[in-house]
Amino acid sequence: MVPCYYEEQTIDLFYAAVEDIKSQLPGLELEYWFINDGSRDQTLAKMRALQARDPEHVHYASFSRNFGKEAAMLCGLRLATGDYVTVMDADLQDPPDMLPQMVEILETTDYDCVGTRRVDREGEPPIRSFFARMFYRIINKISDSEIVDGARDFRVMTRPFVNSVLELSEYNRFSKGIFSWVGYKTKYLPYENRERVAGDTSWNFWGLFKYSIDGLVNFSQFPLDIASLVGLFSSLFSGLGILFIVIRYLMYGDRTTGWASMVCIVLFIGGIQLLCLGILGKYIGKIFTEVKHRPIYIVKEKK
Repeated sequence: MVPCYYEEQTIDLFYAAVEDIKSQLPGLELEYWFINDGSRDQTLAKMRALQARDPEHVHYASFSRNFGKEAAMLCGLRLATGDYVTVMDADLQDPPDMLPQMVEILETTDYDCVGTRRVDREGEPPIRSFFARMFYRIINKISDSEIVDGARDFRVMTRPFVNSVLELSEYNRFSKGIFSWVGYKTKYLPYENRERVAGDTSWNFWGLFKYSIDGLVNFSQFPLDIASLVGLFSSLFSGLGILFIVIRYLMYGDRTTGWASMVCIVLFIGGIQLLCLGILGKYIGKIFTEVKHRPIYIVKEKK
């Protein structure tokens, strides 16, 4: 299953790379599902042409608009019919030559899923690498689901594993967390980071930042706990400050001066309140999108 967004330059290269290692997967018949996530270039045309060349094995689904990679992954998992299902990016940053080893582990051991993780971030901007490492540290401390640092979506899963993932039909999805939450026995294989074979990535720093915030909110209530603790300590210290001012006035009779400092304190407390309201609003917004029960994606064309 291959989610695609503006991948017109990589689809044929991906197909050729996987076909090259097909002989190393004896006894397995490959089924390709390319999911066009609302691309406006020639991605869909490339899918149609590839499906016409190999109609027995190649299939595609095209969304009515861009719904995001999470929606494309869910669609692919629903459409895949094999006993083993793999998620791969079309840009070949997920190396197909790892597939034989991954399948062998599933066939010869009791693992239910074999995932991959990058051991380095060569080629990434330093600021992005720093925030990525911080994200994994934070979410593993505040969430019940452990997410391996550097874990990719690239993995091979057994049918029971996939069926369990599909039982989680929530609208707000964070697949790395879902893969961990369902349990099962998972093995991660390390590999060195690879560059895209062609084209440009559609991910930018702001998009990854929002994605990480969604991951934190979807799999932890710790931000709400922080808001409660901040409110508690803010009220406590404010009460002590008021008590101090009253006692000083009664004992010494001097007026409380310093309107500038008072304004700063008011603004500080107001900022904390807005921060807590923002955290609460984020969770309420998630609830709002869930209760509307809108479809996670809309397929315009499938073959």
